[in-house]
Amino acid sequence: MAPRYDACVMQTPYSDSASAASAASAAPAAPASSGSLASPALVVTTAGVHHSRRIAVVSLLLLIFLCLAWELFLAPVRPGGSWLALKALPLCIPLAGLLKNRMYTYRWLSLMVWLYVTEGCVRAWSDRPPGNFLALLEVILCLVLFTACTAHIRLRLRSAKLAAAQSNPPVPS
Repeated sequence: MAPRYDACVMQTPYSDSASAASAASAAPAAPASSGSLASPALVVTTAGVHHSRRIAVVSLLLLIFLCLAWELFLAPVRPGGSWLALKALPLCIPLAGLLKNRMYTYRWLSLMVWLYVTEGCVRAWSDRPPGNFLALLEVILCLVLFTACTAHIRLRLRSAKLAAAQSNPPVPS
């Protein structure tokens, strides 16, 4: 039976799902025939995991800041700010999961972000400047966040698969 790569490679007390980045860095890699400790594919994948995580966290923080600034003082619906600033609250929930590097958070955030894309598209079409430009910026940040989340998920699963293949070499029969 083949191992499941969507499950944890190495369970740590700080993660609740496939923690490939920590598994790849914590578990010693099997020496390759060329004498190197890790394959270039695993090193490139774990570097990609770290970069995609940083991009996801930064784009989420920028999206939270944009939602607050937009509805409070840049282009509020009503002068003096509006209650639409509360739309930033649901974005604060996944921030803790991203900072703790939880795979499940990346998965559901990549679905939730489409609500903000929809809101941005509607307001880009219906608002007057500068609100429509802020809405376009919201759509761009959401697309960056979605791309970073999906890239993080794919790279993390790939590095888990590579780490499992390195730690359990195929047995010739």
